[in-house]
Order: sequence, then C-alpha cells, then structure tokens
Amino acid sequence: MFVTITLVTAALNLWAAVADFLRAGFVLGNAAKLDLPPTWLPALGTLKAAGAAGLLLGLAGVPLIGTAAAAGLVLFFLGAVGIHMWKRVFRNIAYPAVFLVLAAALLVLG
Repeated sequence: MFVTITLVTAALNLWAAVADFLRAGFVLGNAAKLDLPPTWLPALGTLKAAGAAGLLLGLAGVPLIGTAAAAGLVLFFLGAVGIHMWKRVFRNIAYPAVFLVLAAALLVLG
C-alpha cells in the first residue's frame, strides 16, 4: 500500500509540475483566481517536481529523503489549501486537499 500511494503521489505531483511549467490553461486560471502571479509557476512546479523526485528516491532506498519530501509536500499543500481558504476560492480546493491527504498519508505510513 505504501509503495502504491508513493507512486501515485509522485506521479500526480510530476503531472502538476509539468502543468505549471507548460502554463496550462487551468493552472493560469486557478492562479488568477488566487491572485498568484504567473511568474510564480516555475517555482511552484519546481517544488512539486522536487517533492516527487524525493518520494521516488525514498522508494529507491534513501528513506530519509522520502520522508523529507513527504513533509515538504505536506507543508506545500497546507499552504495551497490555506490560500484557497484565505481567498475564498473553494471551487478548486479539492485538488490541493487530495494532494495534501496523499502526502500526509505517506508521513503516517512511512
């Protein structure tokens, strides 16, 4: 179960990072609703990609990196959920909430 959740969480974060890097329409729309400048997207994508890479390194035999990556993703997505709540943008809050739950599950299971 741990391996499956790790692979799913890593894949979703890589997908989200690519969407950030490519400035996908839904990403730009969501950023606009949250008053985030588009110039932040490469940094946000880099953090998601780094988290995904760290999770995979954890599976590859460096558990401390995997744990640190899961903790970093928890903090990242706490911030994402928090800004959705602060800006009262509840329509898309499920996405960061799911990512948060997956990262938190890895901390609990790991």
